[in-house]
Amino acid sequence: MSNRVVETKNDRKAAAKAARKAAAERAAKAKRRRQQLAIVLGALAVVAIVVAVVLLVRGGGDDTTGQATGSAPSASAAAPPANGIPADADPKLKTKPVVTAGEGDVTALKVTPLIEGTGPAAQNGQTVTVNYVGVTYKDGKEFDASWNSGQPFPVQLGSNSVIQGWEKGLVGAKQGSRLQLDIPADLGYGETPPAGYPAGDLRFVVDVLSVQ
Repeated sequence: MSNRVVETKNDRKAAAKAARKAAAERAAKAKRRRQQLAIVLGALAVVAIVVAVVLLVRGGGDDTTGQATGSAPSASAAAPPANGIPADADPKLKTKPVVTAGEGDVTALKVTPLIEGTGPAAQNGQTVTVNYVGVTYKDGKEFDASWNSGQPFPVQLGSNSVIQGWEKGLVGAKQGSRLQLDIPADLGYGETPPAGYPAGDLRFVVDVLSVQ
């Protein structure tokens, strides 16, 4: 047998052996990948089960009202009253009053209850939170109103932070009241007030929202 034939047979044997070895290595790699994938999938399944258990525990059971314990309160329960007006206030206090001009001259402070409140009466040193509309007494022209900003106005009585017509007129006012204050100029801003303030007699309609 010639050397060429022998070499050819040996080459084929070597090639076949190399092919079998390569196939075995590919099979081993595929098996390792399948094992790794199975491990990853198993870990993900365990994590999913743990998360589901945690959510179930946090959700809690339903109470007798049908609301899940631990759940957030409803939006209506958490929402503050509109414009700072208590929910149980007289419905008229939820609407801006129409304030008209007065007649004649105001010679002394006059307090006229328009709605009688049933809450505590304000005293000096207490903070009274109010809504108000202010007009000039003679022509009823509005010059200020808390309603325009939607923010009630807090006043500490006795601190002289507001005009004397308010300091005197709001003492004794009950929470839940609507008062009309007719204020002479000397208890308001005077006949020659600073720039931006109304002169002469004034009329305010004040809603007492809270007394603290």
